[in-house]
Amino acid sequence: MTTGVRRRMGVEERRQQLIGVALELFSHRSPDDVSIDEIAAAAGISRPLVYHYFPGKQSLYEAALRRAADELAARFVEPPQGPLGARLLRVMGRFFDFVDEHGPGFSALMRGGPAVGSSTTNAMIDEVRQAAYEQILAHLEVGKPSARLELVVRSWVSLAESTALLWLDGRRIPRAELEVQLVHDFAALAAVSAAYDEEMAEVLVRILAGEPADGPFGDLVGRLLELGPRVPSQRLR
Repeated sequence: MTTGVRRRMGVEERRQQLIGVALELFSHRSPDDVSIDEIAAAAGISRPLVYHYFPGKQSLYEAALRRAADELAARFVEPPQGPLGARLLRVMGRFFDFVDEHGPGFSALMRGGPAVGSSTTNAMIDEVRQAAYEQILAHLEVGKPSARLELVVRSWVSLAESTALLWLDGRRIPRAELEVQLVHDFAALAAVSAAYDEEMAEVLVRILAGEPADGPFGDLVGRLLELGPRVPSQRLR
């Protein structure tokens, strides 16, 4: 039997509740379209009480972004066992899970929103990119990357981000195909760089040595071989 008496939340508990409510609303609509009144109503409190915990919508947005950024960074964490291609594919699955769940908020963050341009927001976005970069280097077992390897990994992280943003506009390409394609993109970037740099070539050979024929990287090789008969040899000279 309930008494109908609400339990009073502590300050930090209420702050966390408001962050969770705001993040949920931002996940379905752009933060620009969500009002403090809506956040207050969803949290079951008054508008003035929201301002008691957060000075304004931007500070609440930044707090919600902090939680989302931590969650997104965690999606790139993957145990270092098994072929790299399979690991990257699992990472891309979790990354697109996040994009799918927080579409409008993710898009608003990267394309424009109430906190875009602030030093706090920019720092959090950079933290996520850096966390993804460091995770990929850990998978490659490289402590001090060469300039070319750093370029490959950072370019790939940026490509995953831009691909996700484009996918959100209509979702015209099946998500599963994009996840595999991004893993193929990593292999392609590494291969092109290896053609110019001996150290990158060594990294690529080490990666491919542990890849099964039926893995994502093996699949890419098979697809490229299928294109062979379609390309006249004189065009390659």
